[in-house]
Amino acid sequence: MTRILMILMLPLAMLACTPTVQMAAPKEPITVNLNVKIQHEIYVKVDKEVDDLFSEQGLF
Repeated sequence: MTRILMILMLPLAMLACTPTVQMAAPKEPITVNLNVKIQHEIYVKVDKEVDDLFSEQGLF
């Protein structure tokens, strides 16, 4: 009798353990904060002779 009862209860136990997936839209809108600070620095090193050459004759 116990074995028959266990066999009958097995499908019920399997149904109780099935996972459920629910999809719902959020109640508030999605906000993306893009506060980005971009800094750049350009360093140019010029040899003294090259600097003098450009200052005397120009580039072209």
